[in-house]
Order: sequence, then C-alpha cells, then structure tokens
Amino acid sequence: MSPCRACSSVDVTTVLDLGRVPAADTFPSVGSPPGNDERHSLAMGLCTACGLAQLLHDDTRADEPRGVEPEALRRAASHAMDQIVRRGWLPVGAVVREYGSPHGGSWIPDVVGRGISDAAPAHVGSGPADLVVDGFGLMHEPNQAAALIERRELLGDRGVLVLQIHSFATIVRERQWNALRHGHFAYWSLTALESALQSAGLTSLGCWESDLYGGTLLVSARRADGNGPDAPAADLEAARRVRESEAAAGITRPVLVSALGSAMSADVAALRAVLADSVLTGTAIAAYGAASRAVALFAMAGVDASMIGAVVDASPAKWGRRMPATDVPIVGPDWMYAHRPDRVLVTVPDLVPEVAAAHPDLHIVDLISVTEGSRT
Repeated sequence: MSPCRACSSVDVTTVLDLGRVPAADTFPSVGSPPGNDERHSLAMGLCTACGLAQLLHDDTRADEPRGVEPEALRRAASHAMDQIVRRGWLPVGAVVREYGSPHGGSWIPDVVGRGISDAAPAHVGSGPADLVVDGFGLMHEPNQAAALIERRELLGDRGVLVLQIHSFATIVRERQWNALRHGHFAYWSLTALESALQSAGLTSLGCWESDLYGGTLLVSARRADGNGPDAPAADLEAARRVRESEAAAGITRPVLVSALGSAMSADVAALRAVLADSVLTGTAIAAYGAASRAVALFAMAGVDASMIGAVVDASPAKWGRRMPATDVPIVGPDWMYAHRPDRVLVTVPDLVPEVAAAHPDLHIVDLISVTEGSRT
C-alpha cells in the first residue's frame, strides 16, 4: 500500500472499495460500445497516523469536458467572499491568488467585482499574496503535503489562506460514498487538516461552515512564521465544535468509516429496484447532471438506456457523449421537452432547486430521495 498523501505514514487502511469502475471524468462518444470502456480500481484508505481519508491509487488520465458551474457553487463562493471581507482579509489593493477546481468555476470574477484588480490563478512564484483562496482545488493534488507547502509559500507576511473543503465528516454522516472518485485524492476532516496545516508551517485560524454538499468547511490559516491576523473568536469556537463532533463520530477510526461500504451496497441495490419498477410500470425516467458521483453508481447498478432514457446536462461539452460503461446518452435540456419523461432524477442534491426553478412543468426529484425508501 502507498504511503499517506499527507504525512507519509504507511499506516493506511482500506475503508471503502468500489472495485473496478470507469473513470469519472471520461465520457465516451455516443455510439461507442460500452463494453470497451476502461475500468480502474477505486478505493479509499484512511491514515491511522494523521486521519486523512484518501484515494489509494489512480491510474486514470484526466479527460473531463468543462462543466457549467452550478448556481449553488456560485452562491457559496460569493458567500465565502462576504465572510472573508467581513473578517478584513481583503484589504484595498490586495493581491489575490486562486487555486480553483479543474471541473469549472472561479472566485476571481467575484473578487474583481469587489474592486480588486490583481486577482489571478495561482502558480509557483505568483506571490506574495494577501489572500490565497482554494475552491476545492486542494483535493486534486496527489501530494497533499507538498500542495499545502506550495500554498504557504504564496502567502505574504500578513496573508491568509482560505480552503474550501467537502467535509469528510459530512461524507460519512450523509453516506456520500460516491464522493470517492478518481482525481480526488484527499477527503479532509478538520481534525486531520489542522494537523497537516501545522506540519506545512501554517497556523489555523479556525473555520466557518456552509451547507453546500450537505456540509462544507471554509478553513483559514496564516504563515506560522509571519505576522498574519489573529484568529476570529467565532471561527475558533466553530472549529472546536467541529472537532468535537468529528471525535464523537469516530471520523478517524477505520472501523466506523467502513460503514460507507454498506451505504454503497444499499444505494446500488436501491437504484436497481427503483429502475426495475419503473420499467415494469412504464414510467419514463431521465436523469439530470452528468456528474462524477453518478458515474460509479450507474455503472455498478447496471443502468442502461431502457431504464434511464438520457442524462441531461447544462454543459454543451458533454452533449453527444454518454455515461461511462452505459449506453445512456448525455443531452441538452431541450431533450426533456421533446421526450417529456415522467420523472427527472437529479444526481446532485444541490442542483435540485436550480433545475426545478428552470423547469417548473417537469417532475424534478432528488435521486437520493427516490432511492432512500428502496434501500435494503
């Protein structure tokens, strides 16, 4: 087993194994045979030394068509910037650098809209910066320790780093096993992240919480050798509460985290049951969102176009492709009005309000809410 991506310990225990599944960022052309799609091992390990949950192995090649940033992500980024401004971390004339997600979206337009002219993507040597923001960028770095050091090196003497992370505690609590995907190398709890920040020469300034993805953390830090701001008392208190909650949930204990495996089996069986019933009753089903979290679920459940007529997606770059290991095509929103499915299952819960508002005359439902009643 490979050493931990954060602390290099060899004490990494497998806590979730999906077997061999298609890469989450490769969408083949419609008409190509699904049986020829490559499959790759996909498993999560938990380091018992530092507590980081991580992708164990990845032999895939990133090939994801650029997505359209959901409104929920834009709102979350704007709210995060509001909080940053409120804390005084965006001074007049600030230099801002961003580590963004390769899936699309950026905080830079929002930053520029607040009167900051020097806001740009981060790269080695692009500092010193007054503010470094990371919107789900860190998880895409294979070497987490090196990535944190790189972010520290961009900070000026009084600079602040803000990391947006999908909390591993949320993943476990909400049974979000399909958050695991190729290309996402780290799933941080606050407990593990604060330890890693210290090892990287950073001092945690606490955190605040967002309801994005069921529970996202905004974790801030400054250089340990710098003269950055004091930690806001409310953020330190929030961090204390999160750490206590994580400890109570046993978020760094493999035996408890391994419950994600039973959640995976239950969700796959539930989706099969729902789709089998829809076929029997003649209920026409479509899905909305060719999201990475749907790839493994659809492949493991054996979904095909007789069960789900199409997956609708807002990104034109994905149209004319299909879901990996299935013959289900990816289409634009107009498809729904031409075919009028009885139900549209949204694969990402945060998209439900946006999709429902855009298509009020269609039956839009959260995929999770549909399968929960069928879990075995």
